[in-house]
Amino acid sequence: MTTTFADLTTMRVGGPIGRLLVPETTPEAVELLRRSTDTGESLLVMGGGSNLVVGEVGWDGTVIRMATSEFDIDREFVTAAAGVEWDHLVKATLDEGLAGLEALSGIPGLVGGTPVQNVGAFGTVTSDVLESLTVYDRQTGARERWTAERCGFGSHRQSVFKHSDRWVVLDVTYRLRRSNQSRPIEYADLAARLGIEVGGTAAPVDVREAVLALRRGRGMVLDPQDHDTWSVGSFFINPVLATVPDRARECPRYPDVKGTKLPAAWLIEHAGFPRGYGHEWGNGSVALSSRHALAVTNRGGATTSEVMKFAAHIREGVEAHFGIRLGPECDLVNCSF
Repeated sequence: MTTTFADLTTMRVGGPIGRLLVPETTPEAVELLRRSTDTGESLLVMGGGSNLVVGEVGWDGTVIRMATSEFDIDREFVTAAAGVEWDHLVKATLDEGLAGLEALSGIPGLVGGTPVQNVGAFGTVTSDVLESLTVYDRQTGARERWTAERCGFGSHRQSVFKHSDRWVVLDVTYRLRRSNQSRPIEYADLAARLGIEVGGTAAPVDVREAVLALRRGRGMVLDPQDHDTWSVGSFFINPVLATVPDRARECPRYPDVKGTKLPAAWLIEHAGFPRGYGHEWGNGSVALSSRHALAVTNRGGATTSEVMKFAAHIREGVEAHFGIRLGPECDLVNCSF
């Protein structure tokens, strides 16, 4: 039976895979990467499929799906292979009395994806705690150890890995803290959930439970029975603009190294697309999550083409209303909108 991307991604859409390889150790992953690069075959490297949408044509080549599972905790340093399940690592660090990752609880995907998107939530981003990482350079065949400074972090959700397949993340080392208190909580809804003032701290395990509860309330914790979670999380990236159009003057604004960041969810909802929008659009197979306007969801049986048409519909509506063109936060392979 042919494996498809619908089988391996959280959006549950996408066509067949030519050849699937699943390395379970880092040396095996390096050997498969080297062999695939040397033969010049068409290669796609993926992790947990939580940020990936692939067209119905699939991938007529080799897919390497990272399943490397080793990790090590040495004092305050945690080194994890790219294939380690992210939330499993978060829990393991908290069990060891380490603070720093608790606000990133419940995020789907694998360790290798965290520096690619500079994954973040509730005021914490990967670059805050990333000490170093090992990459495989497909161009030179070398394994290299990088510090965070080489990763190109800065503007919202950007890195050198985001738009290039030259480097493959093999492992990541995080520097955490041995502490029974979290970093200051700056998000009002998280602080309220914890019963503390904004800027206060709490036990990291309590922060984790509060974060998980908030994410579940937004349909952002994977549940096979809940179609609100059949998504890639935030489908649209928060736009960063040099100049904010006057039509969007009421939109909340946040500073960014490249300008001003606007919340895409606010733009979508205020352009006339409320949470849950889409059940009456098309054939109802694709809709916005009923709990989060940034999540484009598969309501069951959707195709990639239907997802792309719906995403284009939302993008066009926001552009018509505000003069701002939204782009994808997820990776699109053999599809576009």
